[in-house]
Amino acid sequence: MFFYTNNLIPDIIVLHLSYTYPQGALALDDVSFEILRGEKVALLGPNGAGKSTLLLHLNGVIPSEGKVIIQGIKLTKQTVSEVRARVGMVFQEADDQLFSTTIFDDVAYGPRYMGLPKEEVQLRVREALDEVGLVGFEKRHPYHLSVGEKRRAALATVLSMRSPILVIDEPSAGLDPRGRRELIELLQSLPQTLVLATHDLELAKQVSSRAIVLNHGKIVSDEACSVLFNDHQRLVQFGLV
Repeated sequence: MFFYTNNLIPDIIVLHLSYTYPQGALALDDVSFEILRGEKVALLGPNGAGKSTLLLHLNGVIPSEGKVIIQGIKLTKQTVSEVRARVGMVFQEADDQLFSTTIFDDVAYGPRYMGLPKEEVQLRVREALDEVGLVGFEKRHPYHLSVGEKRRAALATVLSMRSPILVIDEPSAGLDPRGRRELIELLQSLPQTLVLATHDLELAKQVSSRAIVLNHGKIVSDEACSVLFNDHQRLVQFGLV
């Protein structure tokens, strides 16, 4: 297994991706884009635009019509495990990711599943909790955490896998101002390639350099955040404000 080190090589390539829900509604319509190593990209769009559905294609949760290539590996049934080791996904609802009786066990789950020795598991848990500011929470039950703490714990479960690509769905949903501010600072500090699906334009502006806008399953804009966010007319046109 190898990882690209040249930041001019795409970490993510999506080509002609389409998806129709089982009930017949078109969710993604011929979507294509590339994301370079280390880029932080906001995935924007109104409700129903296809953002969450697109994220679920990036590590094979939903099978693809089209091509998804992660660090040179085409996503197939045979490669899905390898791709998932490279793409860590944080779901919108932290409770979907936290299922153990302690934060330690939640964060340790991935490294244990990888078959790592006990000492390495403990090291990864400690480092992941340190990154998200939850050292000392190891024995806490997820139920007793605030929304912001749950969000950071969910992120720690992915960081402990040391995935080079992070995909996060609505990271600031439900956070109070302090929790949101702490989350923005955390996301800004992460070195991984980052894809954020969000309605929070201020978070997108502070964390991401580039925005991909979806509407009715199609990409309607792919440009620098600094350009898009200074064009109020287009923000209205795309249903972002």
